Amino acid sequence: MIAAATDDGLCLLEFADRHACPKEIDDLKKLLKAEIIEEEHVIIEQTHNQIDEYFQGTRKEFSIKLNTPGTEFQTKVWSVLMEIPYGKTRTYKDQAIILGNSASIRAVGKANGDNRIAIIIPCHRVIGINGDLIGYGGGLWRKHHLLEFEAKINNNFSLF
Repeated sequence: MIAAATDDGLCLLEFADRHACPKEIDDLKKLLKAEIIEEEHVIIEQTHNQIDEYFQGTRKEFSIKLNTPGTEFQTKVWSVLMEIPYGKTRTYKDQAIILGNSASIRAVGKANGDNRIAIIIPCHRVIGINGDLIGYGGGLWRKHHLLEFEAKINNNFSLF
């Protein structure tokens, strides 16, 4: 995974093989009016530790300060994503209804896709209305793995 942070918070946590990663980095440079440099940062260290705990099955919630520049709508969508409990899923339609506009399913999907903070802002927990795994920039195989992993940790039966 690739992570980037400012003193205001984590602004990127992405799978290194995601094809959109270079664009996300360029977008962040513009949005934050900053250059990305390689160096140690306390937020990156916290992120590393908490992601390790997540994959060890000992962390279900994150306490990392986030810096997620985006439109007002994107910010609302990302906030609603963070309300999805660990090991649970919602549909894109559920998300649109929570946001107050059941017709905004496609816009919700687009905003989910624009999320630059994988796992912590859990867009992997959003599925199609018929239960299908759709729309995950990190790859549907990875979405499946993350949902199966969370279900196993929660001692649930396999979801898929």
